Amino acid sequence: TGPWLKMNRQRTLFALILLLVVLTILWILKYGPNIFIGEPIVPNTDFKNDSEPLQDSITPIKHTEHLMVSAFIDHRFSKAIRVISIIRRDKLQPLYCSYCVGSFCRTVDAKVIIHSDHFGFSFAATDVLCRGPNTKAATKVAITATAPNKSGELYQFQDDDHVNFLPIRNTVAKNTFKYKFTVCISSLFGAYNNVLQFVQTLEMYKLLGVEHVVIYNTSCGPDLEKLLQKYQEEGFLEIVPWPIDQFLTPSPGWNAKDFGGELHYYGQLVTLNECIYRHMYQSRYVLLNDIDEIIMPYQHPDLPSLMQSPQLMDDSVGVFLIQNPIFPYTQFEDNGTFKRPQWKDIPGVNIMEHIYREPDRPFVYPPSKMIINPRKVVQTSVHSPLINLGNVYKVPFELCHIVHVRVPLQGRLSKQQLIVDNRVWDFNQTL
Repeated sequence: TGPWLKMNRQRTLFALILLLVVLTILWILKYGPNIFIGEPIVPNTDFKNDSEPLQDSITPIKHTEHLMVSAFIDHRFSKAIRVISIIRRDKLQPLYCSYCVGSFCRTVDAKVIIHSDHFGFSFAATDVLCRGPNTKAATKVAITATAPNKSGELYQFQDDDHVNFLPIRNTVAKNTFKYKFTVCISSLFGAYNNVLQFVQTLEMYKLLGVEHVVIYNTSCGPDLEKLLQKYQEEGFLEIVPWPIDQFLTPSPGWNAKDFGGELHYYGQLVTLNECIYRHMYQSRYVLLNDIDEIIMPYQHPDLPSLMQSPQLMDDSVGVFLIQNPIFPYTQFEDNGTFKRPQWKDIPGVNIMEHIYREPDRPFVYPPSKMIINPRKVVQTSVHSPLINLGNVYKVPFELCHIVHVRVPLQGRLSKQQLIVDNRVWDFNQTL
């Protein structure tokens, strides 16, 4: 009986090993990527990296009037997935997040956070937060109005599910950055063709140490369109297509009562927030300002040396407010020093001719724009942050303020009542 018992034990052991292997395979098929929770997962290379533009910058959420823009891992909030969105405030229904690792997906309830600044428009900049197991390893996400599967359970995605997915960016939190300074310019629209001022602004920013400029482009004039392509080919400018007028009736102004439309200023609040997350791990600092504004240091030769000044080196500060005075383009310097004949046929404003600054208005809080550490900002408005993780510092006017050449706000003031501010002349030769 000895040999028979030995053979029986071997068969039993083999059967147990075979059963264990089969159960393991079944478990992997059922739970997929969940067995890798806590382990690094190689990102899906089918999607573009953080520095590349998306082909479709606006995506409808099916069976709703809402829109998705882009998705990011937010490492500051337990690696939740944050989807920058545009939500119709008066038609908000329950929404769901479907996020996937490879072909395995999970559906969870979405948390919808409408930004407090919407200026009365029916559509508003919104964060949709997706929290669930293993979000840090997800490669794509969709916001849906219906749950394609029982909430929280893992399922295998089928191509015929007809779900609009977004690739997920910021999968890795980086401590080193491709750029030190990035300028975000939102909402270029209409027949804007201010070529000369645009060139002067971008070239001035190069001199000030900016390495990267981002523009969200709905439309512009034909001359400026050629110029945008030139700077894009050079690698200095990133153009994000922004066809918001194909989805909504965007407003040309800042409030619904006076300007009409469905969304504030061609989606300016959406694009500013999108730009922050797009460059959270791409740029040390991000400048949030308009196409006709230059954040100008007055006691330093450039922005890097400004940010190294003792007043601005506090690591607890995440937002630097820069005061934004007006340089009216109706007032010209008297001698015509910079009225260049070779520029006479170029459309636009010559900033070198407009060196007169409006004084502060009594009883009016001066507007500002921002230099931010994007990793310390959660939500922003145009002139100040809505939610930030660090302190806010108002940069002294004499240290830095904006050169903003535009239509006057105080049009009744004479030239003698304005303040001479010819800082741009310091760049005469290099510009």
